[in-house]
Amino acid sequence: MSNPALSARLGVLTTHGLLLATVVGWQLSVRPSLAGLGLAFLSSIPLLAPWSGLLRAHRFTHVWATLCVMPYLIMGVMEAIADPGQRPWASSCVAFALAFFAALILYLRVTRPQPI
Repeated sequence: MSNPALSARLGVLTTHGLLLATVVGWQLSVRPSLAGLGLAFLSSIPLLAPWSGLLRAHRFTHVWATLCVMPYLIMGVMEAIADPGQRPWASSCVAFALAFFAALILYLRVTRPQPI
């Protein structure tokens, strides 16, 4: 794997971890109980689905992982508008979702197969 591809892969894994930590932390800060832990797990399922493929650097997983970002972007924008108390969490969720999406696209561009 070339150096740009390795850097892009590191960016994907980093932003994926940051978005996952933000979502879980946000849900646990809203409901610090066993129910909050269950809700944190349920809300992180779309991020956990592509995890093994991202770790193994499967290109097709990076393709469909771009679709997994959308719920977090929508949730973050909606909560940032609707609930002023949740704006810091919502803003960080939106920022990390956009960063994760951009890192996925960068990885896909760097690892694009060369035409014959």
